Formats: sequence, C-alpha cells, structure tokens
Amino acid sequence: MNREVDLGALRSRAHAFRKTILKIITRAGSGHPGGSLSVIDLLTALYFHQLRHDPRNPAWPDRDRVALSKGHACPAWYVVLAECGYFDPAHLWTMRRMGSILQGHPDMARTPGVEISTGSLGLGFSAAIGMALAGKRDGRPYRVYAVLGDGECQEGSVWEGAMFAAHYGLDNLTAIVDRNGIQQTGRTEERIRLDPLADKWRAFNWDVQEIDGHEMGAIISALDRAAAAAGRPHAIVARTIKGKGVSFLEGVAGYHGKALTEDELARALAELDRGPRG
Repeated sequence: MNREVDLGALRSRAHAFRKTILKIITRAGSGHPGGSLSVIDLLTALYFHQLRHDPRNPAWPDRDRVALSKGHACPAWYVVLAECGYFDPAHLWTMRRMGSILQGHPDMARTPGVEISTGSLGLGFSAAIGMALAGKRDGRPYRVYAVLGDGECQEGSVWEGAMFAAHYGLDNLTAIVDRNGIQQTGRTEERIRLDPLADKWRAFNWDVQEIDGHEMGAIISALDRAAAAAGRPHAIVARTIKGKGVSFLEGVAGYHGKALTEDELARALAELDRGPRG
C-alpha cells in the first residue's frame, strides 16, 4: 500500500473522472450518473492509494479484490480501471454498445479488472465474502473490498452475509457503503428506513466507521484503519451526495438512471471546469 499520500492529486483525479463519467454516459445515451458521481471519490482512493494490484497481471493471486456490488455505478469503475491501465481508455467511448467490453453492468468475462459480474443487488457483497473466506483458508495476504449502495442494504442477503462474515472473523474484508440517501425511486428513508445504518453494522459485530465520503483525507484514514483492523470485518459508512459535483444533479433521484442530454452535459462540464464544489 502507498504510504505517501498526495491528497491534492487524488482530489484532482476524482474531479477529472467526474467529467469523463458524464461524457461517456451521455455518449451511451443511458447509464447511472447520480450514483457514479457519489462513489467516485471512494473508488479513486481505493485504486490510487490503498489497493495492492497490478494492471499488467490482473490474475495475480495475491492482488486485493474489489467487488462493485452496486454494479449500476460501473461508469465510475470503468474510468478508474482505464486510468490504472487495465484496458485502453478508448473503450470508454464504446460503453453499452453491442460488442463493447464495457456493458451497463460489470461483466467479469469481458472487462479486465472486474472480479465479479454484478447488477443484482446484494450479489457482489456475497461474492466478496466468498473471496475473503477463500483468502483466509488459502493463507493468502490479499484484502477484499465490497462497495455497496445504501438502497442495496435493504436486501436481506446483505445482512445474511454480514452475519456470516462476522461469524468467520473475516478481518480481510471491508464493506464500503455509498450512503447517498437516494435509491432509484426516491429517498431511502421514505422507502425502507435504513437509519441508524452504522449501528446496524455494529450490531452484526463489524468494526464500523462513519465518514464524509467526499473528503479525501477522511477516506484515506478510514481505509488505512480498516486495513489494520483485526478479528472482525470492517464497514465504512460513507456519507455522500448523489450527483456530487454538479448542482442540478445533486440529491435528485431522477438522475439515478438517466443520461444527461447534450445541453445538460455542457452545463455540467462548465460547472466542473470552474473547479470542485465544496
């Protein structure tokens, strides 16, 4: 893991990624901008600070694993994987086209760097638990990171998995919850209430942190602490904003799965070009 941390460089990467995310979704004419923008700071910190991985050798047995359980946010994952060198960035502009290696949900058979095909919510978390258990039993040093949506945490399979992971002491597993408060049909608390979400993870015997999921320093500190946790799995509940970075997307459920128009894209890029929002 990298111990030298340039927070400014990480913030700049994430800001640039926001622009590319919106561009490729608009080019595709479909996709999920809201959740992609809320999770991008977390993915940037993971891949450019925390993970032990080698894009030149994606099958390295001791690599850290990432399962994007909220698979609909794959545009964010794709731009990060491309920047890391898992595939030519030219593929980004083919997203969701027939024959592309980048589909609307992650496909482990097509996309280098994708550990598990996801889309059915809860599935990626369960697979991550299996990877963590295998690592323990095989004596491998790798860590596993599962990135979940908060609406996804309404799935019963998530809590069955949380109970299983704690029972087996999977301290090589970290769950990162993108707590943006909005799911496809509206606010999470108006659909099936999740709060107090962190306390729910604690009740399942996980080591838990709550952080600002857009503050890079807080993300780095949380990831470092999670990597040092021993004896039980770790959860990071990251408070985020759906559509973070673009004023007319922020906190709007309608942009959960709706691509921007060309005019909206131009407005969004103009905002982003003025620099990061607070």
